[in-house]
Amino acid sequence: CSYLYCSPPVSTPTMDVDALQKLIHLLQATDDPLIQEQALITLSNSAAFSVNQDIIRNLDGLSVIGGMLSNCTPKVKEKALNALNNLSMNIKNQEEIQVFITQVCRTVESAPLNSDVQLAGLRLLTNMSVTNDYHQKMINSIPCFLHLLSEGTERTQIQVLKVLVNLSANPAMTRHLLRAQVRFLLLHFILTYIHNMNDDEGTMIEEYSENSIFFTVCRDSAPFTQRLASLLHHPDTEVKEQVVRILTQ
Repeated sequence: CSYLYCSPPVSTPTMDVDALQKLIHLLQATDDPLIQEQALITLSNSAAFSVNQDIIRNLDGLSVIGGMLSNCTPKVKEKALNALNNLSMNIKNQEEIQVFITQVCRTVESAPLNSDVQLAGLRLLTNMSVTNDYHQKMINSIPCFLHLLSEGTERTQIQVLKVLVNLSANPAMTRHLLRAQVRFLLLHFILTYIHNMNDDEGTMIEEYSENSIFFTVCRDSAPFTQRLASLLHHPDTEVKEQVVRILTQ
Protein backbone atom coordinates (compact mmCIF):
# COMPACT_ATOMS: atom_id res chain seq x y z
CA CYS A 1 0.00 0.00 0.00
CA SER A 2 1.05 3.62 -0.47
CA TYR A 3 0.46 6.71 1.61
CA LEU A 4 -0.66 10.23 0.76
CA TYR A 5 -0.83 13.34 2.91
CA CYS A 6 -2.96 16.42 2.34
CA SER A 7 -3.10 19.35 4.76
CA PRO A 8 -6.70 20.28 5.51
CA PRO A 9 -7.60 23.85 4.54
CA VAL A 10 -8.10 26.35 7.35
CA SER A 11 -11.14 27.66 5.51
CA THR A 12 -12.81 27.19 2.13
CA PRO A 13 -11.29 29.83 -0.14
CA THR A 14 -13.37 31.17 -3.00
CA MET A 15 -10.46 32.80 -4.81
CA ASP A 16 -10.82 33.28 -8.55
CA VAL A 17 -8.04 33.18 -11.14
CA ASP A 18 -7.34 36.90 -10.83
CA ALA A 19 -6.97 36.71 -7.05
CA LEU A 20 -4.62 33.73 -7.25
CA GLN A 21 -2.53 35.48 -9.91
CA LYS A 22 -2.18 38.58 -7.71
CA LEU A 23 -1.12 36.38 -4.81
CA ILE A 24 1.56 34.66 -6.90
CA HIS A 25 2.82 38.03 -8.18
CA LEU A 26 2.94 39.31 -4.58
CA LEU A 27 5.04 36.32 -3.61
CA GLN A 28 7.48 37.15 -6.42
CA ALA A 29 7.63 40.86 -5.64
CA THR A 30 8.14 40.97 -1.87
CA ASP A 31 11.17 40.23 0.26
CA ASP A 32 9.19 40.52 3.51
CA PRO A 33 9.17 37.06 5.13
CA LEU A 34 5.91 37.77 6.98
CA ILE A 35 4.11 38.63 3.73
CA GLN A 36 5.72 35.63 2.01
CA GLU A 37 4.56 33.37 4.80
CA GLN A 38 0.96 34.61 4.69
CA ALA A 39 0.83 34.41 0.90
CA LEU A 40 2.09 30.81 1.02
CA ILE A 41 -0.45 29.88 3.69
CA THR A 42 -3.26 31.25 1.52
CA LEU A 43 -1.95 29.41 -1.54
CA SER A 44 -1.60 26.22 0.49
CA ASN A 45 -5.20 26.46 1.69
CA SER A 46 -6.37 27.16 -1.87
CA ALA A 47 -4.36 24.19 -3.16
CA ALA A 48 -6.33 21.82 -0.95
CA PHE A 49 -9.06 22.08 -3.63
CA SER A 50 -8.47 20.35 -6.98
CA VAL A 51 -9.80 23.18 -9.14
CA ASN A 52 -7.24 25.57 -7.65
CA GLN A 53 -4.41 23.08 -8.15
CA ASP A 54 -4.79 23.37 -11.92
CA ILE A 55 -5.17 27.16 -11.81
CA ILE A 56 -2.01 27.64 -9.76
CA ARG A 57 -0.05 25.41 -12.14
CA ASN A 58 -1.31 27.27 -15.19
CA LEU A 59 -0.26 30.56 -13.59
CA ASP A 60 3.31 29.22 -13.16
CA GLY A 61 2.72 29.21 -9.43
CA LEU A 62 4.60 25.94 -8.90
CA SER A 63 7.96 27.41 -9.94
CA VAL A 64 7.33 30.54 -7.85
CA ILE A 65 6.45 28.51 -4.76
CA GLY A 66 9.35 26.12 -5.42
CA GLY A 67 11.66 29.12 -5.54
CA MET A 68 10.77 29.79 -1.90
CA LEU A 69 12.55 26.57 -0.90
CA SER A 70 15.81 28.53 -1.14
CA ASN A 71 14.52 31.08 1.37
CA CYS A 72 16.66 31.25 4.49
CA THR A 73 13.66 31.88 6.78
CA PRO A 74 12.52 28.49 8.20
CA LYS A 75 8.84 29.51 8.43
CA VAL A 76 8.78 30.58 4.78
CA LYS A 77 10.46 27.35 3.69
CA GLU A 78 8.01 25.30 5.77
CA LYS A 79 4.98 27.07 4.28
CA ALA A 80 6.38 26.60 0.76
CA LEU A 81 6.74 22.87 1.42
CA ASN A 82 3.18 22.73 2.76
CA ALA A 83 1.86 24.48 -0.35
CA LEU A 84 3.77 22.14 -2.69
CA ASN A 85 2.51 19.21 -0.65
CA ASN A 86 -1.13 20.11 -1.29
CA LEU A 87 -0.39 20.91 -4.92
CA SER A 88 1.27 17.49 -5.32
CA MET A 89 -2.10 15.77 -4.95
CA ASN A 90 -2.42 16.50 -8.68
CA ILE A 91 -0.54 14.21 -11.12
CA LYS A 92 0.20 17.02 -13.60
CA ASN A 93 1.54 19.13 -10.77
CA GLN A 94 3.82 16.28 -9.69
CA GLU A 95 5.43 16.36 -13.11
CA GLU A 96 6.58 19.93 -12.38
CA ILE A 97 7.23 19.53 -8.64
CA GLN A 98 9.58 16.59 -9.25
CA VAL A 99 12.36 19.01 -10.24
CA PHE A 100 12.47 20.09 -6.58
CA ILE A 101 12.74 16.60 -5.07
CA THR A 102 16.53 16.67 -4.70
CA GLN A 103 16.31 20.07 -3.02
CA VAL A 104 13.54 18.82 -0.71
CA CYS A 105 15.68 15.82 0.24
CA ARG A 106 18.58 18.15 1.06
CA THR A 107 16.22 20.27 3.14
CA VAL A 108 15.07 17.23 5.11
CA GLU A 109 18.69 16.25 5.72
CA SER A 110 19.88 19.70 6.79
CA ALA A 111 16.86 20.81 8.82
CA PRO A 112 16.98 20.53 12.63
CA LEU A 113 15.86 17.10 13.82
CA ASN A 114 12.08 16.86 14.29
CA SER A 115 11.58 20.45 13.14
CA ASP A 116 8.47 21.65 11.32
CA VAL A 117 10.56 22.16 8.18
CA GLN A 118 11.79 18.57 8.29
CA LEU A 119 8.27 17.20 8.79
CA ALA A 120 6.90 19.36 5.97
CA GLY A 121 9.62 18.03 3.66
CA LEU A 122 8.83 14.43 4.61
CA ARG A 123 5.13 14.96 3.95
CA LEU A 124 5.91 16.25 0.47
CA LEU A 125 8.23 13.29 -0.19
CA THR A 126 5.44 10.98 0.97
CA ASN A 127 3.16 12.30 -1.76
CA MET A 128 5.89 12.34 -4.39
CA SER A 129 6.76 8.70 -3.63
CA VAL A 130 3.22 7.32 -4.02
CA THR A 131 4.02 6.35 -7.62
CA ASN A 132 7.32 4.82 -8.74
CA ASP A 133 8.08 7.71 -11.09
CA TYR A 134 10.39 9.72 -8.84
CA HIS A 135 11.86 7.13 -6.47
CA GLN A 136 15.28 7.32 -8.14
CA LYS A 137 15.61 10.92 -6.98
CA MET A 138 15.34 9.80 -3.33
CA ILE A 139 17.90 6.97 -3.34
CA ASN A 140 20.73 9.05 -1.89
CA SER A 141 18.51 10.08 1.02
CA ILE A 142 17.77 6.53 2.24
CA PRO A 143 20.56 6.67 4.89
CA CYS A 144 19.04 9.96 6.14
CA PHE A 145 15.59 8.35 6.33
CA LEU A 146 17.02 5.50 8.41
CA HIS A 147 18.72 7.98 10.72
CA LEU A 148 15.41 9.78 11.24
CA LEU A 149 13.70 6.46 11.88
CA SER A 150 16.23 5.78 14.62
CA GLU A 151 16.64 9.24 16.15
CA GLY A 152 13.39 11.09 15.44
CA THR A 153 10.35 11.58 17.62
CA GLU A 154 7.25 9.50 16.99
CA ARG A 155 5.84 12.13 14.61
CA THR A 156 9.01 12.06 12.54
CA GLN A 157 9.20 8.27 12.64
CA ILE A 158 5.63 7.91 11.40
CA GLN A 159 6.24 10.25 8.48
CA VAL A 160 9.53 8.72 7.43
CA LEU A 161 7.97 5.25 7.68
CA LYS A 162 5.39 6.34 5.12
CA VAL A 163 8.12 7.40 2.71
CA LEU A 164 9.99 4.11 3.19
CA VAL A 165 6.82 2.04 2.75
CA ASN A 166 6.12 3.87 -0.52
CA LEU A 167 9.67 3.22 -1.72
CA SER A 168 9.51 -0.45 -0.71
CA ALA A 169 6.48 -0.96 -2.99
CA ASN A 170 8.77 -0.46 -6.00
CA PRO A 171 10.73 -3.61 -7.01
CA ALA A 172 13.39 -1.40 -8.59
CA MET A 173 14.18 0.02 -5.14
CA THR A 174 14.74 -3.39 -3.51
CA ARG A 175 18.50 -3.41 -4.11
CA HIS A 176 18.94 0.07 -2.66
CA LEU A 177 16.77 -0.66 0.37
CA LEU A 178 18.47 -3.97 1.09
CA ARG A 179 21.86 -2.35 0.72
CA ALA A 180 20.79 0.05 3.45
CA GLN A 181 19.35 -2.87 5.46
CA VAL A 182 16.15 -0.88 5.75
CA ARG A 183 13.85 -3.88 6.02
CA PHE A 184 15.84 -5.35 8.89
CA LEU A 185 15.92 -2.03 10.72
CA LEU A 186 12.23 -1.43 10.07
CA LEU A 187 11.38 -4.86 11.43
CA HIS A 188 13.36 -4.33 14.62
CA PHE A 189 11.88 -0.87 15.05
CA ILE A 190 8.28 -2.04 14.57
CA LEU A 191 8.66 -5.02 16.90
CA THR A 192 10.28 -2.88 19.58
CA TYR A 193 7.53 -0.29 19.22
CA ILE A 194 4.75 -2.90 19.57
CA HIS A 195 6.55 -4.50 22.50
CA ASN A 196 6.73 -1.13 24.26
CA MET A 197 3.11 -0.46 23.35
CA ASN A 198 2.02 -3.71 24.99
CA ASP A 199 3.97 -2.77 28.11
CA ASP A 200 1.65 0.21 28.49
CA GLU A 201 -0.81 -1.26 30.99
CA GLY A 202 -4.44 -1.20 29.93
CA THR A 203 -3.70 -0.21 26.33
CA MET A 204 -5.37 -2.16 23.53
CA ILE A 205 -4.13 -2.27 19.95
CA GLU A 206 -7.62 -1.34 18.79
CA GLU A 207 -7.33 1.99 20.63
CA TYR A 208 -4.62 3.31 18.33
CA SER A 209 -5.67 5.98 15.88
CA GLU A 210 -4.87 6.17 12.18
CA ASN A 211 -2.00 8.53 13.06
CA SER A 212 -0.19 5.83 15.02
CA ILE A 213 2.76 3.80 13.77
CA PHE A 214 0.76 0.61 14.29
CA PHE A 215 -2.01 1.82 11.97
CA THR A 216 0.52 3.04 9.41
CA VAL A 217 2.25 -0.34 9.18
CA CYS A 218 -0.59 -2.78 9.74
CA ARG A 219 -3.72 -1.36 8.12
CA ASP A 220 -5.23 -3.32 5.24
CA SER A 221 -3.17 -6.35 6.30
CA ALA A 222 -3.88 -9.88 7.47
CA PRO A 223 -4.78 -10.42 11.15
CA PHE A 224 -1.98 -9.03 13.25
CA THR A 225 -1.18 -12.11 15.35
CA GLN A 226 -1.04 -14.32 12.24
CA ARG A 227 1.51 -12.03 10.59
CA LEU A 228 3.44 -11.72 13.84
CA ALA A 229 3.56 -15.48 14.38
CA SER A 230 5.02 -15.97 10.91
CA LEU A 231 8.10 -14.08 12.11
CA LEU A 232 8.89 -16.97 14.46
CA HIS A 233 10.58 -18.50 11.40
CA HIS A 234 12.74 -15.42 10.81
CA PRO A 235 16.46 -16.30 10.58
CA ASP A 236 17.48 -13.55 13.00
CA THR A 237 17.48 -14.67 16.64
CA GLU A 238 16.72 -11.22 18.03
CA VAL A 239 13.64 -10.91 15.85
CA LYS A 240 12.32 -14.31 16.99
CA GLU A 241 12.97 -13.44 20.65
CA GLN A 242 11.11 -10.15 20.30
CA VAL A 243 8.15 -11.92 18.65
CA VAL A 244 7.99 -14.43 21.51
CA ARG A 245 8.00 -11.62 24.09
CA ILE A 246 5.12 -9.87 22.31
CA LEU A 247 3.03 -13.01 21.81
CA THR A 248 3.41 -14.09 25.44
CA GLN A 249 2.39 -10.72 26.86
